[in-house]
Amino acid sequence: MRVVDSHFHWFPRSHFETMAARSAYPRTERVGDGYRYRYHDGRGFIPLPAIWFDLELGLETARAATGPDTVVVCTTGVLAGMLDQMPATEALDEAHAYNEEIAKAQRTHAGRFFGTAAVPLQDTSAALAVLDHAVRSLDLRGVNLPSMIGEETVDQERLEPFYARVAELGVPLIIHPTDLAFNDVLTGYADGLQRSLGRLLDSSVTVLRLIFSGVMERHPSLRVVQTHAGGLLPYQAGRIDKNARIEGLPALPSHYLRRIFVDTVAPQALTIRTALEYYGADNVLYGTDHPCWSPRAAVAVLDEADLDDEVRAKIYTNAASVFPLG
Repeated sequence: MRVVDSHFHWFPRSHFETMAARSAYPRTERVGDGYRYRYHDGRGFIPLPAIWFDLELGLETARAATGPDTVVVCTTGVLAGMLDQMPATEALDEAHAYNEEIAKAQRTHAGRFFGTAAVPLQDTSAALAVLDHAVRSLDLRGVNLPSMIGEETVDQERLEPFYARVAELGVPLIIHPTDLAFNDVLTGYADGLQRSLGRLLDSSVTVLRLIFSGVMERHPSLRVVQTHAGGLLPYQAGRIDKNARIEGLPALPSHYLRRIFVDTVAPQALTIRTALEYYGADNVLYGTDHPCWSPRAAVAVLDEADLDDEVRAKIYTNAASVFPLG
């Protein structure tokens, strides 16, 4: 069985080097053989040791957990919004360079590694051009969506052509937490509030913006993948239906929420079982969050959830059609 890890992080070292050459934030700083990423305001940092750009080691680690036929889908992860915090022209140049490197890795590791696109959204026309090139020319299999575009949110009316084109191309939007939306208020405790709760709030609000703004209503074929088992949303779906009275939305928010695909990057069996009950086995994808989490731990939590063989097989293979991988 070909197992698909839908939540895997890798960056070409050239990207970190480009970001290290910047004098303004966001940027990276060299630390030994690795880097650390400084946010758009210079506060806080994410350590980026060599595992973040050692693709061979990452692929080996993935296969060691689930077998030699394991393939990975590479996403931008918590760094998804970095380009949208940069000047538009610079962001476009780096997006093209990043996407070309991801596509090169996809060709080099054909059938084992699949890439997804970085698309800066400051300028809608430019975003459409980057999107088309990434999917149609480079054959990347998804599009990463940040929570913020500079000071703008993702539900701007000007982005309607972008969402329409993503739906038309048949690739999913990947919504992963960033540190852009709530980092200002969830401070302290060695970033414990932001990393544990803030990031889940970030991705959950991003999904709700797509629902409340009518993007998912207007584009019923649009596929959205939310990481970390749906964040906070499946636990509060009833409250969302009760309290979110959205004018012009013909169905309750939960109608659209159940269309979301989520992954199993959640280190608790109860969370896995809740995701399966709420979204259904067809909408839950295997993921490891490598190198932020261990592929062996990702398998262990599925063991702990005590899933039957049919459900587990679905989880391991669903991503092949969502992205799609062929």
